[in-house]
Amino acid sequence: MGLILYTGQGCCLCEQAEALLKEVDKHAASKLEKVDVRSSADLYHLFGARIPVLFREDNQTELPWPFDSFQIGEFLR
Repeated sequence: MGLILYTGQGCCLCEQAEALLKEVDKHAASKLEKVDVRSSADLYHLFGARIPVLFREDNQTELPWPFDSFQIGEFLR
């Protein structure tokens, strides 16, 4: 399963989201791809106001902030 964390530079909530993911599933966290939404205008318009957002590539679902450990576990199932 490919996992993307849409993030922004200096985003403390994004750091919290990544730490939560590591607590829930270290394997998934080790394969996490972080994408700065400021890298493209399209990404910024889609995710800029909602970061951090976890995105699953296999089923095209997203988990926008705020989320907790339980929600991450459910999202990864």
